[in-house]
Amino acid sequence: MTPVFSHGDLRLYLLNLLSEGPRHGYDIMQALSDRTGGTYTPSAGTIYPRLAKLEEEGLVTKTVDGRKTVYAITAAGRAEVLARADDMAGIEAGITDSVRLIADEVRAGVKDAMRSLHADLAAASRDAQAAGVRAPAGDSRADARSIARAQLHRADAALNEIRARVRVELRTHVARGGALDPAAVDEFVSGLDAAAAALQARIR
Repeated sequence: MTPVFSHGDLRLYLLNLLSEGPRHGYDIMQALSDRTGGTYTPSAGTIYPRLAKLEEEGLVTKTVDGRKTVYAITAAGRAEVLARADDMAGIEAGITDSVRLIADEVRAGVKDAMRSLHADLAAASRDAQAAGVRAPAGDSRADARSIARAQLHRADAALNEIRARVRVELRTHVARGGALDPAAVDEFVSGLDAAAAALQARIR
C-alpha cells in the first residue's frame, strides 16, 4: 500500500494543523483521517510521540483541559511553518497523489473481490437449484436445509459485495475532495434498515 506521508513530512503536517488553532490529540488524529479521505488513520502510538518531540523542540505546548490534553503551536513553531511553506505545498500535493494511488489500489482489490463474490453467488444459485435433486424423495427437511444453506450463502455474498462496492465509492469520492451530504447518508442508512427489517419479518 502506498504511504500517505513520506519520512519527516508528518512532523511538518502536524505543525501546520496546529497553526490553524489548538487541538487535542484525538482531534488531530481525526483531522488527519478526514484530510486524507480516510486512507490514513494514525494511531495514538504514532501521533503522541511526535507531539512530545515537537514539545521538546519548543515548537508546541500542551495544557490539560479536564480529561483532554490540548496542543498549541508556539511562535517558533509558527515561524517554521511559514519558513517551510513551499515544503508544505509539496506535502499537500504528495498527499493528493498518494490518496489517488491508494484509491486506485482499493478499486483494483474490490474488483477482484467482486469477481470472487459473483462466483460465490453463482455457486450458491447452482446449489439451490440442485438441492431438490440431491435430497432423497420424501425427505423434505433435508431439502429445506439444503436450500436454506444455499440462500444463506447467497445473502452473505451479496452483503459483502454491496459493502465493498459502496465503501470504495464513498472513500474515493471523499478522497477526491467531494462533499458527502448527510441527508444522502441518512437515506442510505434508512434504506438498509428498511431492507433488513423486511427480511427479518419474512424469516420470523
